[in-house]
Order: sequence, then structure tokens, then C-alpha cells
Amino acid sequence: MDATLPPAPSRLSLTDSLEQLFKRHDPWFRPLMRQRHGDIAAEDLVHESYLRAAPYLAAGTLRHPEALLIRIAENLASNMRRDRYPEIAQDLGTSAFEKHASTPTQDYAVTFKQIVLALPTELRDVFMLNHVQGMTYEEIAVHLGIPRTTVHHRMRKALEKTSKAMRD
Repeated sequence: MDATLPPAPSRLSLTDSLEQLFKRHDPWFRPLMRQRHGDIAAEDLVHESYLRAAPYLAAGTLRHPEALLIRIAENLASNMRRDRYPEIAQDLGTSAFEKHASTPTQDYAVTFKQIVLALPTELRDVFMLNHVQGMTYEEIAVHLGIPRTTVHHRMRKALEKTSKAMRD
């Protein structure tokens, strides 16, 4: 048996462990991951972290669940960045976002501005409040008087439209 792998728990104890992790840690863990990695990535990171930590809890070997959940999520996020941006990940002195953000030309910036300004008003407002003003989805929802899920939906649509337009 490989000592690096958690013991294989019974199905019932694994289910109980997942439920216990979720109930105890989701109120702080999910918001932390959203803050660090954004809404979309956070969902995947949180779910995968619970799945990877549950066998340790089921076996009774989990002493610091908060630290383990954060470490698992950060490792997964690092892997995601490395897989998406392999050429950027080689430059360890600069984060993937900083490196990618610093390369646009002036033409690129003008094109991007035109694309954002061409978005429908409701999409453009959400996009600008988040990316220019730095507001969270919750703050945008309160500011615009709309549900948070609507903010999320509009942001997703805005990002889809800008990405597609930039590729074209």
C-alpha cells in the first residue's frame, strides 16, 4: 500500500465525511476561494478539495482540516494555471495574470475598449463595475438592485462575448 494515499474508507463514512466537511467549513472556505480565485474557479476548487480531504477525515487522521483544505485548493489552482498557461508558468518571477496582462499592444487595448463599449448596457455595467471599479459580485448586486445570480450570469455572458470578439 502506498503511504502517500489516504486509506480507502467505506462509502458511508466517506459520505458522512463529505457532509461534515461541507457543514463545518463551507461558510468560510468557499468565500475565501472566491476571493482568491474568482467565482467560477472557486466552485471547482472547493468541491475537489472536499473530495480529496474526506478520506482523511473518514480515517480519523485529519488534525487540521482548515490548513489541509486551503493547501489542497491552492495546489489545485496552481495546477490549473500551469495547465492553462504552460509558457507563462515557466516564468516563476511573475504570476500568470501579471505576465499575460502586461503584453497587450496599444492596438489590442483600443480593440478591447471598443468591444467592451459595444456590449449591451446590462452586461457592460456589470463588467465595468467588477473589472474597473473592483466591486465584488455581492456589491454589484446591491448597487444595481439585482440578484447575485443575475450578476454572475451577466458577467459570464460579458466575458464570453469579449473573449469571442477578441479571438475574431
